[in-house]
Amino acid sequence: QVQLVESGGGLVQPGGSLRLSCAASRNGFSIKTMAWYRQAPGKQRELVASITTNSRTDYADSVKGRFTISRDNAKNTVYLQMNSLKPEDTAVYYCYAETRVAYWGQGTQVTVSL
Repeated sequence: QVQLVESGGGLVQPGGSLRLSCAASRNGFSIKTMAWYRQAPGKQRELVASITTNSRTDYADSVKGRFTISRDNAKNTVYLQMNSLKPEDTAVYYCYAETRVAYWGQGTQVTVSL
């Protein structure tokens, strides 16, 4: 079992920044890809950004140039730095980790509003 604990969500004004963190308790499992997904009300969950064990990254077109995913393998932690936030970034953000199976965090709310 891998447990994921997210933190860092909240309310921010348009143009502001937030940093999400997700700490994974490996329990002996080797974690491969880690990622952040998000789900806005009435919409499907979508991939925001992913990062492999050797730090290869991939981003949704809607966040390229504004969000940065990074990873500390020693701490089994993945981060999502979100800059220039827009109201359309409002969603519940979920951490994802892959071993032989997929694991999900409980989600953290990000709200971008005046």
